[in-house]
Amino acid sequence: MSSAVLLNLLRRGRSAVLSLHCPTDAPTAGGQVGVRRASGSLGLQRSAGARPAAWESFGIWDNRIEEPILLPSSVRHGNPIPQVSLSRVGSASVLGLRKRNEDRLRVARIHDNLLYFAVFDGHGGPHAADYCYGFMETFIRDALEEEEDLEKVLRKAFLNTDKALHTHLSYFNNDALLTAGTTATVAMLRDGVELVVGSVGDSRAMLSRKGRAKRLSKDHTPDRKDERQRIRSLGGFVAWNGLGQANVNGRLAMTRSIGDFHLKASGVIAEPDTRRLNVQPATDSFLALTTDGINFLLSDQEICDIINQCQDPTDAANVIAQQALQYGSEDNATIVIVPFGAWGKHHSSTVSYSMSRNFVSSGRWA
Repeated sequence: MSSAVLLNLLRRGRSAVLSLHCPTDAPTAGGQVGVRRASGSLGLQRSAGARPAAWESFGIWDNRIEEPILLPSSVRHGNPIPQVSLSRVGSASVLGLRKRNEDRLRVARIHDNLLYFAVFDGHGGPHAADYCYGFMETFIRDALEEEEDLEKVLRKAFLNTDKALHTHLSYFNNDALLTAGTTATVAMLRDGVELVVGSVGDSRAMLSRKGRAKRLSKDHTPDRKDERQRIRSLGGFVAWNGLGQANVNGRLAMTRSIGDFHLKASGVIAEPDTRRLNVQPATDSFLALTTDGINFLLSDQEICDIINQCQDPTDAANVIAQQALQYGSEDNATIVIVPFGAWGKHHSSTVSYSMSRNFVSSGRWA
């Protein structure tokens, strides 16, 4: 649908509605047009003789998502943009075989048009992950007062969170606390379209587009040649343990994190990699954020396929977390699933998993 059509909706006092042989929906507050559950094909009621817009052109596949259309954003982009409701976001976090769960997740609304999603995988205690859970959002809000560019906002927020965490932990005068650290994978969605992801460590962000997994983050591990060279250039070294896992100074399996202050001089930094893209409501099914208790056992495409078989994002999150445990994950397993317009469109056939993952993972988190 063109921006001219959308503008026409506004000129008509928002009297045009989305319907499907069901009672007329009145526009909701805030300039949004409601979408109702029904069955069949969807049309936009317009003047006689006008061709109705197809359901798929609205970026909503069938009757499983009941969300309003964001009119200001839709007019700006020239396409109908469905609102992402926080109540529809699915999440799960399970203990695994650990003594405590050091993963944290957060879903919040920063502003009316800006949503925030994050996962943090703590190590060396929960202190760093707890701090990020409580304060990353605050530093994002602070950065937004000075910056419009969300990539710059995330970089500033990550670095400021890291500095503030050091000040916080130093207050307790306990060197052991300074060894605590966490991954951080944060996604921000503005106007239902602009998606920006920032990440340090080996937690991940993945988008399902046309049923295929699209990785939005990079793992920061010493296995990467560029990260290994950076560590060495800053005075650190990389050693491999008996399982063939690379570690910074023989101690940490990632090259970037928030915290881990005992390894800052060896090149472990809190500078995130960032990625920006526009969500395509007609083809993008969901965004998934995962910790390594999941993504060490399941590939991006396997995660994508499993979620695409599920009816509800919360059910999907629970299925993924339990699937990781079933196939050998001993670590905490955490996932956040944000449904987009094509949720439910791309069903996948059942995927066969290799039971050898049970043995591979047995020494991963010892």
